[in-house]
Amino acid sequence: MTQSPPAAFDLADMTWPPPPYQSPVPPVTGADGVRRFDGVTYATTPGYRPRLLDVQVPAGEGPFPAVVWIHGGGWLDGDRRYPPPTVPAALLHGAVLGAGLALVSIDYRHSLEAPFPAQLHDVKAAIRYVRAFADVLGIDPDRIGVWGESAGGHLAALAGLTRPDGPGGAALEGTQGVTSGETGVLAVVDWYGVSDLVALAGHPMPPMASGLEFPDPYEALLGASVAERPEAARAASPVTYADGSNPPPFLLVHGTRDGLVPYSQSEVLAAALRSAGGEVVLQPVEGADHIFLGSPDIPAIVEESVAFLAGHLGGAPQNGPHQGRGQALR
Repeated sequence: MTQSPPAAFDLADMTWPPPPYQSPVPPVTGADGVRRFDGVTYATTPGYRPRLLDVQVPAGEGPFPAVVWIHGGGWLDGDRRYPPPTVPAALLHGAVLGAGLALVSIDYRHSLEAPFPAQLHDVKAAIRYVRAFADVLGIDPDRIGVWGESAGGHLAALAGLTRPDGPGGAALEGTQGVTSGETGVLAVVDWYGVSDLVALAGHPMPPMASGLEFPDPYEALLGASVAERPEAARAASPVTYADGSNPPPFLLVHGTRDGLVPYSQSEVLAAALRSAGGEVVLQPVEGADHIFLGSPDIPAIVEESVAFLAGHLGGAPQNGPHQGRGQALR
């Protein structure tokens, strides 16, 4: 026997295809006063998993400046909930919230789901979503920065440098999720991200553990090798856009012994931004490998990064001014 739908369910409310995003879920407020919006669907595309984001908003009166955190993983892996294993989530999240900044952690399509620029489209969709629902989330839409590590650092740099009236234009903005709105940001923190895919093409990948198969991350990102698609490699390289007018302030933090993404990648981006008149701090982490392996003071790296963002976004005062142990390139 066919059962009727529950009384509370109205077939007229159904839409097909499903909407391109969902409204924020109700927040949960912790004992610390932090409001958390977990698992918010900021973009959907038929045939792909929904893209989700989490928002943590400090206790107190808002609206608050916001930092969009973009995870790494070679564009092939990773999860919005987990920073690299060298950086405890409690450390990173606590530092951001303690500085009076909201934290928006996002997922994006991996490269074997969709090649570039899908990943950048998702980052920009997340920024548009946060602005569209800023009043619900308790975020100031005019004070947003981005922070990413490794593949996420690369995407953070692109998010800071690409815009509708620049090279690539609308093709790099995408139409995922909330389809219209500003995607510009006030500050960028890029931890050991790739800046020039063409220059990196000849850099050998570290050896994989025995029996482990892992796709070439650059070929997966582009859908072909750099040699086969040099124009796509240039389009996916932040240095391509670094000479544009009025770039946002950048903090580049990179281990000097990074075997996966050489330190020179951040040097090249810093030099390009300097040539464009941008404000750049290049922070070498002496002797550290990728994800800051070998660094004795991860909390100091996190503190400096948060202080940089708070200084440019207007978060709560830190324990003393951001002095910057790196080289200010102006």
